[in-house]
Amino acid sequence: MTSEVLRDDQLDSLVAALAAGRDTVVLAPNGTVNTGVVTGDQRQIVSAPADGGTPAAPMRQGPVRAKDLKAARRCFVPPPGFEDALAALDAGVSVLVGAPGTGRETHALNLLAHGREEPALVQVDGAVDLTRWAPRPRGVHGYLVMEPPDPFALRPWDLSRLETPLAEAGARLLIVLADAPGLATALEDHLGAPVLRHLPPDPRKVFAAHLADLCLDEDRYSCLLRSLGPDLFDELLPVELPPRSAAQAAEAVARLGTGGASCAEVLPALARAEAPELVGRAREDPVLLAHLLSLSVYGGLDHGVVMERAVDLLALVGAGPEQEPTTRSPRRRQAATAGRRPMPEILRALGARRTRRAGTDADTVSFFWPAVGDAVWAVVCRDHPDLLPLLHPWLAGTGDEPDQIERAGQAVAAMAVATGGRTLEFLRPLALTQWPPAVEVAARCLGAAVGDLAAAAKANDLLDRWSAAPEAALRTAVAYACRSDRGRFTDGHALRLLHRLMETLSDDTDDLAVTAAVAEALVQRFAAGDSRTRGTVLGRLRDWAGSDGVPARLAALTFPTMAGKDLAWCRGRILADTGTASGMVQLTGHSLDESTTYPSMRDVLLTWCREADGASGPDPALEQLLTGLVAARQPGFLRWLLAVERGPDAMPGKELVSRLLTAWRSKASATPTD
Repeated sequence: MTSEVLRDDQLDSLVAALAAGRDTVVLAPNGTVNTGVVTGDQRQIVSAPADGGTPAAPMRQGPVRAKDLKAARRCFVPPPGFEDALAALDAGVSVLVGAPGTGRETHALNLLAHGREEPALVQVDGAVDLTRWAPRPRGVHGYLVMEPPDPFALRPWDLSRLETPLAEAGARLLIVLADAPGLATALEDHLGAPVLRHLPPDPRKVFAAHLADLCLDEDRYSCLLRSLGPDLFDELLPVELPPRSAAQAAEAVARLGTGGASCAEVLPALARAEAPELVGRAREDPVLLAHLLSLSVYGGLDHGVVMERAVDLLALVGAGPEQEPTTRSPRRRQAATAGRRPMPEILRALGARRTRRAGTDADTVSFFWPAVGDAVWAVVCRDHPDLLPLLHPWLAGTGDEPDQIERAGQAVAAMAVATGGRTLEFLRPLALTQWPPAVEVAARCLGAAVGDLAAAAKANDLLDRWSAAPEAALRTAVAYACRSDRGRFTDGHALRLLHRLMETLSDDTDDLAVTAAVAEALVQRFAAGDSRTRGTVLGRLRDWAGSDGVPARLAALTFPTMAGKDLAWCRGRILADTGTASGMVQLTGHSLDESTTYPSMRDVLLTWCREADGASGPDPALEQLLTGLVAARQPGFLRWLLAVERGPDAMPGKELVSRLLTAWRSKASATPTD
């Protein structure tokens, strides 16, 4: 025998039956009960009381509470088509179709209450069988039925039966349904009754109405609007914003002070208020939680990305289909989520929207107020530490697009900062995940954590240990973290780490990734840096060029790329700084001497010569550089001179090279021999 908790409707049935004085009451959900000997077909006979009174039915309707009706009518902004809908109500029975969460019920209550100071409205449970229901003969002005499970169970004659008593009572019945493709047309054909289409009101009008209600002083009202700035509509009140959220925005603006507040202040306040509620609701629903976390990290990207990552998280916790990152595809992901829950329903529950990206066929998904994503992540880090170990392997499996890697890295970094570096203990297994983007995710976390006072000590400890670790993935993460767009290192700190990484490099295949990451970090810091940073990087390259082994090869590998990125800067530094000029001579000759880097350095010099040939006069910086190379007499530079001399007539720098070769040869002939 099993026991079962009674649902509310079962309890209502039981109470009503007892009150009616029935001799036998049977309540057996999903069960079959026989209370006596039965001859013939199985049936249950329940005797009625001797007085023959009608058994009482459970109450499945009740008056709309006065405070709810007052709230619905206060600051009401008529949505599009409101006047036409009022006229259609005269039919007695009407249907209102619209998307949930867009103010359908508020619209319906205002339709039923229109024109009356104190309307008497009754809400009828959607589960009530309207084919057996009847309105009260008097005292009620309107009946509201929300979401009957099967509106097609009604027939035209059922509505005809209701229209007469409703007309006699001076009342109207309005059925509210969630919209679906083709529903309105199908209902019109099926019922022959007016089907009204609910469209949400303009959120800007809703906001203005609520703000005016909260700020009766016109001067203060105008001051608050001005303080929000020019981004009011785009950021605070996007066109799809639900009416409830527009009202919340008005309340927040009015609450933040008499002097007014900008959108930059209001939006975070709204996000902080909304995030705990969202997380608390989602904790009871794995599907909703997975989409909430995915949206918090990847919001604003393609909707397929958000869906895929939510499914990945569900699979990780055992609540969805498992799938390795290498086999992921949008179509398979959509198939995995099909039938689980409609995406529009999830987005409504999360206060999010799906929009078409301008100029493309792609749809993006984001919170109405994007700041909610960061606020949700902060709530998770602060109040739900049990989720943090799980989120690291999930974020390690992010997609390989740069924007996805950046988002995942920011999320891992936010956890480290929010916990004072405690979650950095999960970073090693993340970086060693057999999925290439994981290394960059770890690098972004380390780079951001170094700049946080609470997490910096632990982050620096990891950087020191990982820079000498045997695992190539850990050393690669350190190299990526040294990029100026990944981490908050000083030039000196980054160059020390990169030099330490160079000392660990070998000809092993796994170390090729480390070498490439180190070279990439050096070039990036130079390209993004100011003049001082560039001078620091070139000074360190010059030191490495004078050594042996990997540091010397990396100096030769990276310098041509650096020089080619900004020849104008190189010209200026050669003429302005003797030390920098000497360093560039050394690095240029060094790169030309290496057979693997000769082609790239050759091309940089040819580009420089081409620009000089097209100028109105000689380029003194180029001539100073090349004259210095003649004096250094390195074999790679002689190879370049001869290549230009023997090249076609159209090759740039012919005249300059001819003079340089003459100087080279005269110097060679003047050298004493044995």
